[in-house]
Amino acid sequence: MKRYRSTDEIGALEDWPFTNPESNYVIERGTPRASGRIDAGGAGHTSRTGIWRCTAGAVTCTELSDELMTVLSGRCTLTDHGSGQSVALGPGDTLFVREGQRVTWDVHEDLTKVFYGTRASGF
Repeated sequence: MKRYRSTDEIGALEDWPFTNPESNYVIERGTPRASGRIDAGGAGHTSRTGIWRCTAGAVTCTELSDELMTVLSGRCTLTDHGSGQSVALGPGDTLFVREGQRVTWDVHEDLTKVFYGTRASGF
């Protein structure tokens, strides 16, 4: 079992640069930097669970899996390009995004989230 709380130190994270061509990243504002860790699943599996952190800035990407996420700390606005809908997220907020969804992450305060993603074709 793994418990994630906003008050816990989350441990070491690896740099996750915005370079994956499948995600088609576009930096919209600032110089955001992402880092993360896979705690379960990942390569060779159809699901993965982990931590993702991003510094302030804005980046547009295509989501690579169906993902359920909960914000542990920080604040952002997530905008879905298909519907135009924007959602403000902060600590304790949970959101679901779909594989293939084109979104903009506008990170106002360094953001840390825990996530569970699933992709039928695997990671």
